[in-house]
Amino acid sequence: MMSWASQYKLLPLERYKQQRAEGAAVFNLASGSWSIYTHDGVKKILADYAYFSSQMQANPTENEPIESSILRQDPPKHKQMRSLIAKAFSAKVVEAMEPQIRKIAEELLDRAASSGGLEVVSELASPLPVIVIAELLGVPSEDRELFKGWSDDLVGNDYSRYLQCQKEMTAYFRIQIEERRKQPKNDLITALVQSCMTDDNGLSELEVIGMCILLLVAGNETTTNLISSMILCLESSPETYKDLRTDRALIPGTIEETLRFCSPVQVIERRVKADIFWDGHWMQAGQRVYTYIGAANHDEKVFVDPERFNVKRSPNPHLAFGQGIHFCLGAMLARLEAKVVLNVIVDRLESLQRLDDGPIERLDSDMMFGIKQMRIKI
Repeated sequence: MMSWASQYKLLPLERYKQQRAEGAAVFNLASGSWSIYTHDGVKKILADYAYFSSQMQANPTENEPIESSILRQDPPKHKQMRSLIAKAFSAKVVEAMEPQIRKIAEELLDRAASSGGLEVVSELASPLPVIVIAELLGVPSEDRELFKGWSDDLVGNDYSRYLQCQKEMTAYFRIQIEERRKQPKNDLITALVQSCMTDDNGLSELEVIGMCILLLVAGNETTTNLISSMILCLESSPETYKDLRTDRALIPGTIEETLRFCSPVQVIERRVKADIFWDGHWMQAGQRVYTYIGAANHDEKVFVDPERFNVKRSPNPHLAFGQGIHFCLGAMLARLEAKVVLNVIVDRLESLQRLDDGPIERLDSDMMFGIKQMRIKI
């Protein structure tokens, strides 16, 4: 196990190992829910939308617009919504963004260089994806800090704040939507708004708001955690970083191994749609099923020496981006942002050296994995 993972108890790898040993599905009597910890189990549940629904609420309300987003849809609605935004994340569109992403990364490092140190999260890993997704959506640059605050609240453990920030974001995006109706732009919000103007296949305003909220969070929170975790892993493995500097071909493997080892999304929820006898267990309609991505990505039945960070690991069938029809739409963009950032860092820094020796703290979120801060020499 990497030293920081055990030293600071950031990843409950030993607990996950014990839970995997309990079987394919573990029932929680108090909550009436199931927990899935194995790689095979998580993969099967996420791929089976016929029995395991992504829709948690039958009739989503304006209080939780994210429940109306593609994240919480089953076919056929899911396919319709995905096709609307897939163009924004096509290979052609994403690849064309590389020069701009590199420019952003270089500017952020230039800004930090004057102080001699880089606070990995707040000065690089957090602002870069926020800037990128804000530009895609077409929102004003002065609202980026507002976005970051909302994103943090949406993945945190404070439910009242989770609801409140959705209320604030609904009001914000209603204004944006109305502006696009009057004056369309070449951005993603306009594309979503224009879909509302079509026939019965169009989106409702609530669905557009939910989509904007989802894209904002998925577009920056997960990538922030991927980038900061990647730098943490490499700082903890100097020999690996040294190898990277002489062989850039190891960069894709570094990104994939970070996704496996420090899965940004740790757990994904599903609802049982109809009674089913699943892997020796009767699951009843309406019960919640929690699939633990973080545990699945350390399953010793799939990954040799899973508690070792190995950038040369091949194959690496991690489930960090999900599985099946809900496989992350922004996976290509997240990988590109991580690749660009790592290339820029390797260009500039001979080694990664922490400037503080205090404990690394994990974000206050059960759903996501990420670190709060880490300062390195630059």
